[in-house]
Parts: sequence; structure tokens; C-alpha cells
Amino acid sequence: MAQATYDTFISEKASKYAGASRYSKKDLLSKVGIEYKANPYKYRVTKYFYATSSSLVLDSLLVVSLSREAWSKESNWMGFVAVATDEGKLALGRRDILISWRGTIQNLEWVNDLQFELVSAPEIFGERNTDGDEPKVHLGWRSIYTSDDPKSPFNKTSARHQVLDEVRRLVEEYKNEETSITITGHSMGAAVSTLNAVDIVAQGYNKPKDMPNKACPVTAFVFASPRVGNGSFQKFFSSLQNLRILRVRNARDVVPLYPLIGYSEVGEELVIDTQESSYLKKPGNLSSWHTLEGYLHGVAGTQGSKGGFKLEVDRDIALVNKHMNVLKDEYCVPESWWCERNKGMVQKEDGSWLLMDHEHDDF
Repeated sequence: MAQATYDTFISEKASKYAGASRYSKKDLLSKVGIEYKANPYKYRVTKYFYATSSSLVLDSLLVVSLSREAWSKESNWMGFVAVATDEGKLALGRRDILISWRGTIQNLEWVNDLQFELVSAPEIFGERNTDGDEPKVHLGWRSIYTSDDPKSPFNKTSARHQVLDEVRRLVEEYKNEETSITITGHSMGAAVSTLNAVDIVAQGYNKPKDMPNKACPVTAFVFASPRVGNGSFQKFFSSLQNLRILRVRNARDVVPLYPLIGYSEVGEELVIDTQESSYLKKPGNLSSWHTLEGYLHGVAGTQGSKGGFKLEVDRDIALVNKHMNVLKDEYCVPESWWCERNKGMVQKEDGSWLLMDHEHDDF
């Protein structure tokens, strides 16, 4: 589900829809290849959410259209909320609410551009008299999560409020069923997923208003996550009930090592090493070690503490070449093969060509 946020995102700045989702909510999961007959885990997308940033440092993480007719100059599409269908519920054994946060589109130079300032987040932790032991989080991640912009019709409220309101609505709708909340993201999306997971549990959004004792479990699966907060944030996380986070880290990926000083890890860590895969080119590089499809390939074949690599999950190896050139040439899979036909250019009846790369949905 985290990969879906990359596959639908329009990063072409020539498009007036740069920074938006290419596919509508009703078509998203089928268009990105998640919803197919053999997959029993069916979901329905119920909400798209958008983010902006009050931090100048985060401007490098948002994609803005060059067009004078741009859909937005202030906001980017940031992910979606989905819920298991009745069929999906039968396969899962519960009604799962899923939140998927998009990661960064630019290359890894963004890591060097970030200022690793720790700031308070009272909207998540409340006003606390901590005598210096205050939970603090990364300025950039908090900004993406909590910023709003009255100039943007998509961020009259923050990404945080958009997501929490939808989670509240779904938790209330399905309060008489067994439910769960799953959150996922990669890179920047992993960091914001961590904040979102903590926030949902800390503020009680995982339980119906009139059933305070019926808290559902919240689980975050985060890939290539930078660190999020300080030691007090780690303590706050550890004090929460019904919250689990699994951090997946590729052994050679540098992003999970940032920031280097003043930050602490939360949750449990699963270390993989894609260099052990016989399917991938060696030695790789910073980008290939960080790409999400590479991570998913690594999870599918990791052998844990005994080492080595063997695909235990039937995940098509062609997917690792979706946005990069990682797979060995002998498998004859084109590099960066995931692209819209003619990059979204469509020929009109008069013979001229027009960029039509977006399914109308929220706007």
C-alpha cells in the first residue's frame, strides 16, 4: 500500500496536476496493480489527504507545477485512507482501517538539506509540565503533519486533521465490529506515519466515543524511516497501549541513520540486506538501497538471523525495476518501466496532442 502512493503521484512539473494523484479514489488500487482477482485482501479508498509545510526547509520535498493553471501551488497529495471491504474483512478476520503516507519523490540530496531541529508538538503530546523531559520531534516531519494553509483549498486543515477526522468517522461507523488500524509509509512517509500512529493512540482515535474501553490495535509498518524524536518521545511511545511499530531497515541504506545526534529509535527493527539477493545488480548505490520496491523485495526474501536470501513470498521480481534499474540484465525487464502511456499525452481528433494525465476526483 505504501508503494501505491508513489505509483499514482504525478511528479512531472510540466503537468498542471504535478503534486496530485493521477488516479481517482475508486480506481486507485486497481490502477496501481494492488486490486486483482487473486488478492483476497480487498480495500476501498475512502479519503485522499493533502499536506503543506510552514517550514522553508520542506519546500524541497514538495512538487510544484510549472503551469500557470496549476491545481495548487501550496499543497501536495500526501496519501489515502482505506477500509477493508466485506470480502477483505473475511480474509483478514477484522475490519482494518489503513492509512498510507507518501514518501519523498526527489533524490536523496534532500537528506542533506534538512535541519534536524527538535521541536515541541503539543497537539500530539498535550501541554506537559515535564521539567525538561519533554517529548520533541523533528521540525520537518511535524510541519508536514500539522501545517495548514488558508490559501489552499486542500489544506484549510492540516494533513493531521484530515486523517484523524476520517479515522474517527470509520471507527464510529464500524464500532460494533472487530477493527484494527494499520499505518504505512516509506522514507519521509515512514517518519510521518510514526507521528500519526502515536497521535491516534495518544488522542484516543482508536476507540469509539461511547466505547472508551474498546480500543483497537494500531500497527505501523514503516520502511527506511529517518528518526523522528528524542529520548522523551521514545519514552512517551513506550507508555502507550495498543501501539506497535515495525521499522524495516536495509543494511546499507543511510536514511534510517539520520538524524545522527539527539534522536532515539522507537518500535521494533527488522534489518534486511538486499545485497544478499541474487536477483539484483551489485554493488548497488544509495538510491537502490533506499527504494521501496527494493525494500519489499528484501522483505520477501530475508532469512532473518540465519542469513542468506530466498524468496519466501511470491512477489514478482519485475517490480524492483518499476522506477529504477536494479534487476540483473539477464531477467530482461526494462528499467523504470512504470510510466503512463506517452507520459499522459493524448491525441485529439484534430491531430494535436494534449497532456491529460489526471483522473478528476476531489477537484
